[in-house]
Amino acid sequence: MNDCLFFGRNQYPKLIKNEPNEITKPIQFKFENENENENEKQIKQISSGSYTTIFLFENGNAIEYLKENDSNQNPSKIQIEENIQKVTVGNENEAILTIEGNVFAKGININPNNPNEFINISSLIEDKNDRIIQDVVSGSFSIYLLTSNQNVYGIGSNYCGQLGFDSGSLSKAEKPILMMKNVSKIFSGNNSKHVFLLNLNQELFGCGNNLYGQLGLGESRKEERVIQKLIQIQNIPKGKIIDIKSSDHSIMLIENEDQNENPKRKLYSCGYYRYNGLGKNENTHEFTEIKSSLFENDDNILDFSVGNSHTLILTSKGKLIGFGYNSYGQLGTGDTEFHLIPIQIELPKLRFNENISNYHISCGSFNSFLYYSPPSFSNLEEDLIKLFRRKEFCDISFKTENGEIIEAHKLILKYRLNQNQNQIEKLQEIISKKSIKESNQIFEMIYSNNSKINPKLYSEIKEIINSNEKIEETMKRIYLNENEKDFIIERKEKQYKFPKLILIMRSELYRGMFLSVTEDKSNKVTDYSELSNKSFQIFEYWIYSNQIKNEIQITQQIINEIQIGIDYFQLNQTNPNLFDLLIRKFNNQQSQKKEKCLIF
Repeated sequence: MNDCLFFGRNQYPKLIKNEPNEITKPIQFKFENENENENEKQIKQISSGSYTTIFLFENGNAIEYLKENDSNQNPSKIQIEENIQKVTVGNENEAILTIEGNVFAKGININPNNPNEFINISSLIEDKNDRIIQDVVSGSFSIYLLTSNQNVYGIGSNYCGQLGFDSGSLSKAEKPILMMKNVSKIFSGNNSKHVFLLNLNQELFGCGNNLYGQLGLGESRKEERVIQKLIQIQNIPKGKIIDIKSSDHSIMLIENEDQNENPKRKLYSCGYYRYNGLGKNENTHEFTEIKSSLFENDDNILDFSVGNSHTLILTSKGKLIGFGYNSYGQLGTGDTEFHLIPIQIELPKLRFNENISNYHISCGSFNSFLYYSPPSFSNLEEDLIKLFRRKEFCDISFKTENGEIIEAHKLILKYRLNQNQNQIEKLQEIISKKSIKESNQIFEMIYSNNSKINPKLYSEIKEIINSNEKIEETMKRIYLNENEKDFIIERKEKQYKFPKLILIMRSELYRGMFLSVTEDKSNKVTDYSELSNKSFQIFEYWIYSNQIKNEIQITQQIINEIQIGIDYFQLNQTNPNLFDLLIRKFNNQQSQKKEKCLIF
């Protein structure tokens, strides 16, 4: 089991047996029934609210601890047929995002007739072509959905205007209602009655509870306790907004874009001061910087989380810093005193200190977790299944029996369907007789070559699929197709061409692998002149397969060079997978050398 530390309130639900209700110092979290398979897997994510905590594991299983389970203290496995990729818990709700792009949720404001039953809320969106979800965020009594078309929908309570509508005319939404189009990110919190939306132009909008100035609108609007409709937030600090997490206070993480090689991250806060603490000795109704001697110049912020009234921050030097409400010990300081300005928390020795960037913080309402989550190395099959749902990159469409549209990639279908136009027509004929769910499964089988998704449906399409050609071979053929190599990487005086489709996969699904591709959509990628030929070969192979060839020997020079490249592309924050993989491979090589020396 990986490292996972816990501190704070240990009741409602009871998370650890034989421990007090208040744990004021970080202790190792251990699962009950740890011999069960799902508990032997690495933790991928933890989400905690007032009365529920959910653990998501790398194998796609999730277990929840509920208040009503207090008597037997046993967690229950979440029973959803689809593969889970994200969990999110609010004050009175839970939401599950699956790889298939569906969101299952429960709660008194989501399913009042049976609040303990998960229902597919994404299927309730009126526009049938807008039901593929790429992200979900829980607020206190509301849930927000970001679709693959970059639209945001809200469902649940609107009594503070957190859905962007007049609460007098719409106090609750039983189905997802469209809030805003052209959105890139949603920001809220498990006890937050307000929401922030970042549009594609990096403009920030917000609505909902503003009783304590937590929307950051400034002194001139501090008397407006409820903002009923989305309004643009002005006077935002310069830089790139990385994240915002909130309760009755809001914490914003900004990355300084002026520093190309090692961008500095800073925290800004506004909102309720008395208990929450804003990391400073003052009330503020707009986002102002949290300054402390604990944030050293050569240190950087890796992660942060906000609970009901407390905030925790993790830095690149392994410091855990916190401030705010502490009556249950949720700051981990060893006491229950409030700390309104940043204080460093003493941590027990962690097993993976050398990979501190893989640690994450999750604050519940009155408890906290610090846990290790190793980078995920998804394969091409998973990438392709996700990719075919990205509407902006599709170039062929199919109609289901109900007239719903499924869009796909002609290039992949060409290779997977024996490069035969007649086979595409046969596929359209099959899709026209299927439901949207069955059609999605058919495409997943075509993209992934996985007949286990639905054997019955697979029997209908196996005649038109090139079943002898594995997905890796399909991608290799696309990779070698000169006509598809329309992205250019310039390196010194030489140009390298890569297939557009593969670069899109690597950039869009691994945010940051090619920032210049994702930001301006041009066909030219920033110069790699800092890298040697060997290091560039590693990058090249990584782009293609997300792996490193076994025969490649990793040296310290290569590690240093690729670290420069990762810093240059800001990948040290957005995607450390490549560097971590190189380090592990390098360490394995050194261990093998030592073993040989011992033998001889």
